[in-house]
Amino acid sequence: MSQSRKAEVFFWSIALPGFGQYLNGKIVKGTVLILLEFIVNVKSGLNHAILPSFYGDIPAAISHVNYQWLMFYPCLYLFAMWDAYRDAGGGEEPYAFLPFVFSAFIGTIGVVYSPLFHISRVYFGPIWLPILFLFLGFFIGKAIQIIIRKLAK
Repeated sequence: MSQSRKAEVFFWSIALPGFGQYLNGKIVKGTVLILLEFIVNVKSGLNHAILPSFYGDIPAAISHVNYQWLMFYPCLYLFAMWDAYRDAGGGEEPYAFLPFVFSAFIGTIGVVYSPLFHISRVYFGPIWLPILFLFLGFFIGKAIQIIIRKLAK
């Protein structure tokens, strides 16, 4: 499959988990992921936290979030992205899943610590800290992937 098609599926999965599966013709899987995304989103209060986060009102964002539900979001989101990308023909190199897995894991840690973590009294909250941790997790996973591939040779 072409790189353009893989990128299309990947970016639609970023837009909403499940859309990439629809593009891949996996309608049932896509529907399940969209329903799960909406359930976790509503139960966690994620959308209610996004606006205050964008306005810089982190205490309000923290007060809107149900962390018991929000902790599921990074794993659901990253799994949907990985699954759609893989079904489109991406991720064929060995251990290609590791950046996605570590993004989900470290992103979840970002959710857990989001009401407490600060740098010089600047809090990132339940939206920005997990996003930053997702990127950190991606680079950790990529580094581990590279190390394992080199050791396997």
